[in-house]
Amino acid sequence: MIDLSVEIAGVRLANPVLSASGAWEFSERSEACTPAASLGAVINKTVFRDPRPGNPPPRLHETPGGMLNAIGIPSEGIEDFLAAKLPRLHSLGPAVIASIAGGSVAEFCELAARIDASGMADLLELNLSCPNLGHGTPWAEDEAVMSDLVKSVCGETRLPVIAKLSPNVTDIAGAARAAEKAGAAALALVNTYKGMAIDIRTARPVLGNVTGGLSGPAIRPLAVYAVWAVYQAVDIPLIGMGGIAGWRDAVEHILAGASAVAVGMYNFVNPGAMGEVLAGLADYLEAGGFTSVRQIIGLAHRSR
Repeated sequence: MIDLSVEIAGVRLANPVLSASGAWEFSERSEACTPAASLGAVINKTVFRDPRPGNPPPRLHETPGGMLNAIGIPSEGIEDFLAAKLPRLHSLGPAVIASIAGGSVAEFCELAARIDASGMADLLELNLSCPNLGHGTPWAEDEAVMSDLVKSVCGETRLPVIAKLSPNVTDIAGAARAAEKAGAAALALVNTYKGMAIDIRTARPVLGNVTGGLSGPAIRPLAVYAVWAVYQAVDIPLIGMGGIAGWRDAVEHILAGASAVAVGMYNFVNPGAMGEVLAGLADYLEAGGFTSVRQIIGLAHRSR
């Protein structure tokens, strides 16, 4: 038997395959494609303190090898999340990673404290790609501001904090080191790359928000490189994401240094993708003579 279990910041996961935030809705219909109990952890669509409508349409645009999205993170708000969404996630079986965001340090801290008090989450993910309303740029794009946020949140919760990094920075390894120094117990990378599309018939941007985040197979080599670079820079576990469309892509992320992987955009193409990734990963390990997935985490570094 292959041991697929991994550990993220002291929390044991039955396997390393996760649903990326906002890319999978846990419902009776989705259970027929990929049962939630088969995943290593479940992650909610990022929640804010107050309800949010999201961006104006169009919100999605297909591109060669990927998708641009400008959803704008619509949110039910923390009250509804604690009353309905989080208990549902907690009942599914796997570890729960609660993803939060806010426009200020105070908002992040309030969310962290309330989710901690609920006792229904195992890890806390900080979505650092959302705008910092006080500075006008995403949290992850300013190391000093991000560090202050991470440190503040860590002081408000007993839950291990995962800093979800943006690739839209000059030095993602430097950002990773800053998050680790501030107290992050794990890192998730990468979020989407900033991009846009223009309708040549109307000469206008396609997306209602003008710009959006690029995800999908097109960004996989960039995401794998980010995991590779960050693995060399920090001593905390990584959750790799970006361009995972099958088990081979997941194996690349793990060999580069990810302890777990999250499948995002490709769930829209193939609702059974996460189950196929898990099965393929197990077959790969068996064929290679490995007994545990932990044996191949970062193996590409040791094989040089």
